[in-house]
Amino acid sequence: MKVIGVISGTSMDAVDVALADLHLDGDTVVLTPLGHAEHPFPADVRTGSAAELCRADTRLGRAFAAAAVAMGEADLVASLGQTVHHWVEDGRCLGTLQLGQPAWIAEATGLPVVADLRARDVAAGGHGAPLASTLDALWLADLAESSGKPAVALNIGGIANITAVSPGADPVAYDTGPGNALLDAAVLELSHGLRGFDVDGELAARGTPAPDYLAALLADPYYALPAPKSTGKEHFDLAYLHRTTSGLPTVRGEDLVATLTELTARTVADACRAHGAGVVVGSGGGLRNPALVAALTRALGPVDLVTSDSLGLPSDAKEAYLSALLGFLTWSGVPSSVPTATGASGARLLGSITPGREPLRLPEPAATPVTRLRIGHPGGTSARP
Repeated sequence: MKVIGVISGTSMDAVDVALADLHLDGDTVVLTPLGHAEHPFPADVRTGSAAELCRADTRLGRAFAAAAVAMGEADLVASLGQTVHHWVEDGRCLGTLQLGQPAWIAEATGLPVVADLRARDVAAGGHGAPLASTLDALWLADLAESSGKPAVALNIGGIANITAVSPGADPVAYDTGPGNALLDAAVLELSHGLRGFDVDGELAARGTPAPDYLAALLADPYYALPAPKSTGKEHFDLAYLHRTTSGLPTVRGEDLVATLTELTARTVADACRAHGAGVVVGSGGGLRNPALVAALTRALGPVDLVTSDSLGLPSDAKEAYLSALLGFLTWSGVPSSVPTATGASGARLLGSITPGREPLRLPEPAATPVTRLRIGHPGGTSARP
C-alpha cells in the first residue's frame, strides 16, 4: 500500500512529508521511497494558553493535511505530529504531547490516519522515543551482521538520537542530547530574531570553541544517565544555556556558536563510540551544517560517517518515511515499538486510527514477525544496506 508520512521535528523548521510504497515480503518489510517534500512551518503557531494550544492543534492539522494532499494518491496517512512537550522526571517519561489534529488530515484526504504514535509506548512504561529505533533496527540488522560490528543510526534534529544495532544483540536507542536546539536558540538571540539557525555553519566556522563554556555544558548530568532515556527542548533551551554559562566570561557570538556546535558533535560521538560503532549512518537537518559535520567527523575519529542517502534512504525525509513505516505496521497489526530502545514493558501496536471517508476495513494481522527492512527502488529492485 502507499502510505504518506508527515512529521514536524523538534526544530520546528518545516513540515516534512514523504510518500512510500510499503509491502511485506515474509519477515521483511520493503519500503520504496516515492518522493518527499518540505512545506513551510506555520508562522502563527504558538503554544501557551489552552486557547492557543487549540489553535496550534488546528493549524498544524491543516498544515499536515495540505502537505499530505500535495503528495497525491495514497491508501493511508501516518502522522507523528509536532511534539510540544515531553514530560520526563527522574529519568522516567510521564507523558508526551503531539499536536496536529488528525481529523483535519482525514477530512482533507479522505484517507484513514494513524496518529498519536508515541503515547501508547509511554503508557507501557517507555519514553515514546526515539521511535526511529523501529526503522533503524530493521534496516541496519543485515549491515551489522555482515560487518560484524555495530552500526549506529544517527539523526540530528532539534535533539540528536542514536540507535545502536549490534550483531546478535537487542538494539539500544536514546536521545544523546541537543542536536540543533541550543545552536538555533543562540543564533536566534544573537541575530535579534533575524536568523533561526547558523546558515551553512558560517558563524561556527568563524569561531573557536570556548573551553570553559564547553566544560560547563558537558557537565550536564543527562549525558551520564543510562539508556533508555529521552530529552527535549523543555531541558535544552535558551534559559538552560544562560543558566549553565552564568558567571563565565563573555565570549564572542561566533565562539558561542562554535562551542555549541562542538557540544553536539562531542556528545553524539561519545555515544556512538561507547557502542563500538563500526559505522555511523547519519540523517536529519544537522547534516546540512558543514561545520557540525566537520566537528562530528573529527570527534568520531576512525569511525566512518556516511549518510542514509548513500544507503538508499533520503536523509532529509528519513523521519517522514519513519512515520509512514509506523503507520503501515500498525495498519498491518504489527507491534512496532522496540522495548530495549524506549524502555517500555513490551512491544506495542502504536497510535490511534481516525477513519477516512469510508468505513474502516483493516486487513488481517500479519502472520509472520517482521525482522528486517529493505529499501526498494521505484524501478522495482531493492537492496539491503
